[in-house]
Amino acid sequence: MTQTAAITEAITTLLDAENRFGFVRVEDEQFFPEWYEGLPEITEAEKASVDVLRRRYLYHRAGGDLLEGTVILLLVSPILALSGFYDPPFRIKAESSVELVLNDGEEILRGRIDVLVLQDQFWVMVLESKKTTLSVWSAVPQALAYLMANPNPNKPVFGMVTNSDDILFVKVTQTNTPQYDLSRVFAPFASARELYSVLQILKRIGQVISAAS
Repeated sequence: MTQTAAITEAITTLLDAENRFGFVRVEDEQFFPEWYEGLPEITEAEKASVDVLRRRYLYHRAGGDLLEGTVILLLVSPILALSGFYDPPFRIKAESSVELVLNDGEEILRGRIDVLVLQDQFWVMVLESKKTTLSVWSAVPQALAYLMANPNPNKPVFGMVTNSDDILFVKVTQTNTPQYDLSRVFAPFASARELYSVLQILKRIGQVISAAS
């Protein structure tokens, strides 16, 4: 009999993700160059817009941990808009349901991607923070599971994970063996330059996805 489980309960560690999906981490710089190579320049006007986002974030963050909805309003949605993800050829789906049937057909994993699915190749996850701030790393196993639900497995898929304090990018390919790698962690709390870099990476990923569409 097929069993159904929540992704957040079934996939809690990198080992879980690697064992269930056969993931292999590729620590080759050429596998995920989109987060550091060929990044587009950003204008002074774009930097000014990012500065406004960061000031708002710092103001509200100073009052305590931010809940998921606040992170979306203050940081995620505005920077995606600046990156061009709200314009053609991209389309947005909020809180999309995800279902994965494992290879043995004995288990179905279900979940809900927290924020947005963009062009089916860029997925965004926001960690919900309540009494304690969750490490962005704690969401990587679930992010890998969600990215395996990409309806276009022949194309690479990218993810962004954030708890507002930290932002991390993920790349997954499924052509043969499922492979993944991670960017470094960016910390908007520490420096405006960190958020400038995030904007550049988002723009670069947007270019890659548009070219592959």
